[in-house]
Amino acid sequence: MARIRSYIPVIMHPLLAIAVGLLAGSIAILIIGGSIVETYTEMWKGAFGSFYFFTNTLNRATPIILVGLGVAVAFRAGFFNLGSEGQMVFGALTAALTALYLPGPGWLRMIAALAAGMISGGLWSTFAGWLDAKFRMNLLITTLLLNYIAVLFAGYLVAYPLKDKTGSAAMSQTAMIGKEAWLPKLFAGMSLHAGFIIAAAAAILLYIFIKATVSGYEVRMLGKNPLFAAYGGVNRSRLMLTTMFASGGLAGLAGAAEALGSQYRYIDGVLSSSGYAWTGIMATLLAGSHPIGTAIAAIFLAALQTGAMGVERNTDVPLEISSVIQAVLILFVSVKFSYSFLKRRKEKGADGTTI
Repeated sequence: MARIRSYIPVIMHPLLAIAVGLLAGSIAILIIGGSIVETYTEMWKGAFGSFYFFTNTLNRATPIILVGLGVAVAFRAGFFNLGSEGQMVFGALTAALTALYLPGPGWLRMIAALAAGMISGGLWSTFAGWLDAKFRMNLLITTLLLNYIAVLFAGYLVAYPLKDKTGSAAMSQTAMIGKEAWLPKLFAGMSLHAGFIIAAAAAILLYIFIKATVSGYEVRMLGKNPLFAAYGGVNRSRLMLTTMFASGGLAGLAGAAEALGSQYRYIDGVLSSSGYAWTGIMATLLAGSHPIGTAIAAIFLAALQTGAMGVERNTDVPLEISSVIQAVLILFVSVKFSYSFLKRRKEKGADGTTI
């Protein structure tokens, strides 16, 4: 009973944040002159109203889940990783190039592309960790700024040396990956692909890792009390590099899944404009870095985005209503996040790079 009672605050906070977000959305709808009931009904229909819309929501949630899980790993260990966008971009580009140029059967190229995406995203994230371990450069700053390097460098590659020049394509993109290396669709005629199964499995495995392994205990201990972890013999630098590699690897896997399951190539700007990385961070904060909660929060946020399209199609309310709700969610969870951070700083329980 006591264990169940301890979960009540954990569950109530995100539910309260969602309620406040929907309330703010209701106020915005009234200001516009729309109907609250009609708008939210159309939003529900646009996200879950049919099997087709439901699979679209899960498809959009797939990269958000993987990015969110990656951020959750870092946050659980007490480290900032705001570089998911760059890690995702490198993962997608590497996966596309691997699937294009690696010889062998399609299934081998697909698996190798997914692995290459994870490794490239993980290495890019580990580089930020190395800068912290070697030069004490703050992870918050380095991971954020490395996004720009990754996005611009990938953009240069597909605009010049790796650009697809066949046909009349004017976009900066790689050549299309052969169908034999695509991630299979889960249902005929639907956009949902096997990447969703990978994301769901990753959420379950990460939960088991954090809750039932020695390394997972070390991650939780370092995140909650760095001084106690150091006293207990936890090597902060080693664990940080390992954690950052896993965090970036999951973001890279998200990019690889998009390249192999949705875009079938790397297209400059598509991943950045979709906002998967920042939505994944929001899902993690909303769920308190809980792996299963992060997956559920990612589906909820994806439903807001896909449902908003239905709202704009069938009502006079613009799809930006979902952005209003998400902005309030960010503000709400940031209050708790900032309070915890300041409290730990006052207690001298962190050193500037930890949460």
